[in-house]
Amino acid sequence: MPQETDRKMMEILRILFDREEVLGAKTIADELKKKGYDLGERAVRYHMRILDEKGFTERIGYAGRQITDKGIKELEKGLIYDQVDFIFSKFEDMIYQTTLNPSNGTGKVIVNTSSFKYEKNVMDILKSVFKKGIAVSHYVNFPEIPKEGSEIKFETICGTTIDGMLLGQGIPVIPKYGGIVKVEDFIPTRFTELISYKKTSMTPLEAFTDKNMTSVLEVIDNGNGNIPANFRIIPKSARKSAVKIFENLQKLGITGLLKIGEEGESVLGIPVDDNMIGISVIGGITPLCAAKEASFDVNIKLAENTIEFSEMQSLVKPKSILKKTGPEIHGKVEFLLSKAWNLIYKVNFDLETHQGNVITNLSYVKSEELDDALDIFEEVMNKGPQYCTSKYFTTIPKKESGQIGIATVCSLTLDGILVKNGVSTTPQYGGILETDDKKPRFIELTAYSGSSLDPHEIYIAKSMTSVSEAINGAGRVLASLREVPYIARPLAVDILEEVQDAGFSVLKIGKPSELVYNAKVERYHVGIVAPGGLNPISALKEHGMDVEPKAVETLMKVSDMEEF
Repeated sequence: MPQETDRKMMEILRILFDREEVLGAKTIADELKKKGYDLGERAVRYHMRILDEKGFTERIGYAGRQITDKGIKELEKGLIYDQVDFIFSKFEDMIYQTTLNPSNGTGKVIVNTSSFKYEKNVMDILKSVFKKGIAVSHYVNFPEIPKEGSEIKFETICGTTIDGMLLGQGIPVIPKYGGIVKVEDFIPTRFTELISYKKTSMTPLEAFTDKNMTSVLEVIDNGNGNIPANFRIIPKSARKSAVKIFENLQKLGITGLLKIGEEGESVLGIPVDDNMIGISVIGGITPLCAAKEASFDVNIKLAENTIEFSEMQSLVKPKSILKKTGPEIHGKVEFLLSKAWNLIYKVNFDLETHQGNVITNLSYVKSEELDDALDIFEEVMNKGPQYCTSKYFTTIPKKESGQIGIATVCSLTLDGILVKNGVSTTPQYGGILETDDKKPRFIELTAYSGSSLDPHEIYIAKSMTSVSEAINGAGRVLASLREVPYIARPLAVDILEEVQDAGFSVLKIGKPSELVYNAKVERYHVGIVAPGGLNPISALKEHGMDVEPKAVETLMKVSDMEEF
């Protein structure tokens, strides 16, 4: 019952946040009904009083309530078990609201809403990307005569509009992934990174908006680099109709198609089932990513709203520099769990002798910064050992360019130990654990399934941790969640006690079907939370060091590692 009450209050906060206006109980009740919550005005007022008391909303005279800054922060953290499902449902909702007619250009499109300080240099970069056709569309929406230095909202057409167009024309469409596509000599070649739209608290393409993850400016300059893109599938019988829709959309100025495959053909390295067709489209945020690469402060929010296509204006006359893709000549995308399971199987750490193979992360720092890095490492290990997967580490010289690798034990080692001792385990999520009160909670979660890289690498790249603060009692650390069958819990508890005696850290072992730090586990299962092996690495970045984190890299013998 408390969980249901929390969910209703979170939906009220979402409604207030999305509408950006003062709303009364009747309007909120009507909006809740659309979302499947049958609350009357009286019940809404009850929940609103609780939100007022918590400081998440405030009453504005007799007009109603509005969300506060504290409420916005709470919404961002949210009920994480609800948030991981909400992201996909949000895209489904936006797809349904798309009404653009590809034949005549009337109706609504989905837009990404970004904000930045208006400067000529920023606009020049955006125009250069749009002019080269590296966008879903050159149609945008922003103030007609913005003042230099003023904060503006800049709306671009989102790639999810394509899904809405397909559905609107009767074509079943399944959004699958957001990711990064490598471009070579102006030809999109393959996805290098992917995150599934399902089971993540972070919009997939949002995960790749850090300026070090894309290289849009290099693509428009020399035809080589990385651009954000997304991927969906449709039935093979609908391919001819889909091609026609793309032709009509191109006449309207909505393009961005990277590739539409044949039946069962891999598309830019993503396998496609028989009887299905894969389609990849440029991310609508691509021009904004270019601005971030140029070190401009841009706040990007994806699929935020729908507006009438007729309200948008053409920023430039584009001519795409991208060439058509040919036959698939590159290998398929390697998903993280495929790699992880093979390493998990090879873990043979012995709980009695404390010897054997463990899975390690391998991250790189500049050689001249190694001593400083190890000082920070030591501080994290000594003051916050509970936030380090293990006390073991080692350094490895990199073959080129003056870098030193630092190997740390990956938390997936625990899965290997459990399996070797007869406990079935399934790694579920990588996340960020907030530790600033008596009740720690996950504030971000991304499923390992459907991802090509460890989510912790993304969180570090986007500077979302505060490990250095956490070891002093309040902060955000990397952590992972796995599940074991509830029947195996007693054995798992015994094994993990020995694991901790061997120098590893386990943060929590849940009870059957219990929320674990606000993360939901499958029915008849138990959640186990361990700290991320990259927490010391994340602390290095927090201290301003240039680090290159790599998770789930290889196996190492504990005897070849050192102890702090």
